[in-house]
Amino acid sequence: MCQMSGEKGKVMQSPKIIFEDNSILVLNKPSGWITNSASTTTDKPVVQGWLKSNFEYPISNVDSLRSGIVHRLDKETSGILVVAKTKEAFEILQKEFKERQVKKTYIALVHGKFDLNEGEIKAAVGRLSWNRRRFGVLPGGREAITRYSVLRSMNYEEKEYSLLELSPKTGRTHQIRIHLKFIGHPIAADEFYAGRKTARSDREWCPRLFLHAATISFIHPVTGKLVSYKSDLPDDLKSVLDSQLQSN
Repeated sequence: MCQMSGEKGKVMQSPKIIFEDNSILVLNKPSGWITNSASTTTDKPVVQGWLKSNFEYPISNVDSLRSGIVHRLDKETSGILVVAKTKEAFEILQKEFKERQVKKTYIALVHGKFDLNEGEIKAAVGRLSWNRRRFGVLPGGREAITRYSVLRSMNYEEKEYSLLELSPKTGRTHQIRIHLKFIGHPIAADEFYAGRKTARSDREWCPRLFLHAATISFIHPVTGKLVSYKSDLPDDLKSVLDSQLQSN
């Protein structure tokens, strides 16, 4: 499970195993890793390729089942990723996600200060017709719900920020990022949704999208018991909080 080179020859940490048994793997995905293999990912670090190279479980090389990867994280998002080792476990876990039985929380640093310490964002999202790489809040889009709570209010160079814990109740592509932009609180250093100028300014002190998949709970596909896993905020994001921002 060695390090590997990423873009521009940068050495990147490989995913770490949080938990493993005969039916599932729970990984800690570093930022910079793409989740699933595609024709455009041949020269980039990809979790699916890493699984194929380092593991031999029943579906590790089955592309139609994505080597068992049950859900995905954006390239720059770090944190917990669940992998099924068998077709049976894959199908059970996919059903749990579809039926919203899986509980997840994320940590994000966003622009602005909130009037309320907690709330819910409910806005349908979909792919933008004028830019197929982007998603946004759209009439007629798919239902999407995100709950949030404010952990801390902070500031940097006279600008206000909030550290949030987020619980998506649905799993739409870029849902958290879109919802936070929609309510006027885009995630720090989000090159897609914060705006080019804002993201460029953020990246002077925040090295990447400040979004981390922190916890997950689901019913184990074999034992039937509720299991929960946690991933601490990685060092690159910790250093942003410790060295750049001041709590209000």
